[in-house]
Amino acid sequence: MTDAQETAADSSLRTTGGAPPDDGGTSDIGAPIPLLEPREGIPPVIADAASLARVVDAFAAGSGPVAVDAERASGYRYGQRAYLVQLRREGAGTALIDPVACPDLSGLGEALSGVEWVLHAATQDLPCLREIGMVPTSLFDTELAGRLAGFPRVGLGAMVENVLGFVLEKGHSAVDWSTRPLPEPWLRYAALDVELLVDLRDALEKELDRQGKLEWALQEFHAIASAPPSEPRKEPWRRTSGMHKVRRRRQLAVVRELWETRDRIAQRRDVSPGKVLPDAAIVEAALSLPPNVHALAALNGFGHRTGRRQLEQWQAAVDRARALSESALPQPGQPVTGPPPPRAWADKDPVAAARLSAARAAVTALAERLNMPQENLISPDTVRRLCWEPPKGADTESVAAALAGHGARPWQVEQVTPVLVEALTVQGG
Repeated sequence: MTDAQETAADSSLRTTGGAPPDDGGTSDIGAPIPLLEPREGIPPVIADAASLARVVDAFAAGSGPVAVDAERASGYRYGQRAYLVQLRREGAGTALIDPVACPDLSGLGEALSGVEWVLHAATQDLPCLREIGMVPTSLFDTELAGRLAGFPRVGLGAMVENVLGFVLEKGHSAVDWSTRPLPEPWLRYAALDVELLVDLRDALEKELDRQGKLEWALQEFHAIASAPPSEPRKEPWRRTSGMHKVRRRRQLAVVRELWETRDRIAQRRDVSPGKVLPDAAIVEAALSLPPNVHALAALNGFGHRTGRRQLEQWQAAVDRARALSESALPQPGQPVTGPPPPRAWADKDPVAAARLSAARAAVTALAERLNMPQENLISPDTVRRLCWEPPKGADTESVAAALAGHGARPWQVEQVTPVLVEALTVQGG
């Protein structure tokens, strides 16, 4: 068994949960143990200023890392805001906070400044936590740690089961967390999500250290914690599902008008855009260019359930696109700031295509030796950019500098530079 599992087997592990106090629930002794209840029971949901102040004081006085999680209502509500925040820290227990009733958690964020936050798939939760004033100064991402350590399945449930020997309850991750009041089974699920995060963190830290990868992981965690907020996506309407079918500029204009109309309605109603109008219906209308409401109503997605007023607003969007001048129509593709798609390299630059093939093979082989996904070893986009415009000479120093310039962390530069230099040199970079 791995060191991570040995840590789980240690009787000093802080997990009792559904197992006897002296049983760490190790995965090498029989079947995994179902974790059915939080060890202190389901805490009350914090939904007022006085209760929140007590939580802030308790967590500020706690010790060690703090486990943090957030639940969103993707597919139900507009945007990615948090509808429940869960925390657990030694000495403070577990807290469930309603960020609708308590929308400003900056005081809690400040109280935890300097404390390591333990999250699973941190980049998914950090944007919605930032919106309510919670920004970590340092973190440990248990999903990313699992990837770097070579675990084949890195979902929270799989990691807790494989490393700690406990089975978490499933089935509530995709529910509508904007529901009020939240049902007790959902709250139990939410509390259990942070029950073992710190224990999982401790076990994974030991495993990463055993593999000589702990410093690599710490660099990755620092990069996540220090990254600025993402810039708003330009022309987000281009990500409509099924866009590959839309070729003509007039059709693209219909997609844009319908997408932007839908987005305004969804934001005003605070519902998921897909519940207002499916992507498939937008693409159908773009391909058909219906001349009137009657023709629009005959299309898939605009059937008998769509009221006359709704049909008229969608047709108005189509009509706006139909009325645009040629110069106002969107271009077929998005502006390209990096290399062209790899499928076009063989025609545009066969030598660059050969470099990319050699570099990809080298990175794949190295990732297999290091037992981690190749995209965690080095970003595929970084490899493409390097191969499309390699530094002059393509020696160790210039390749390392180019990788760093593209945002590669020091550990990545150290690992991949030798194999990339060889690949670029062999192919005449």
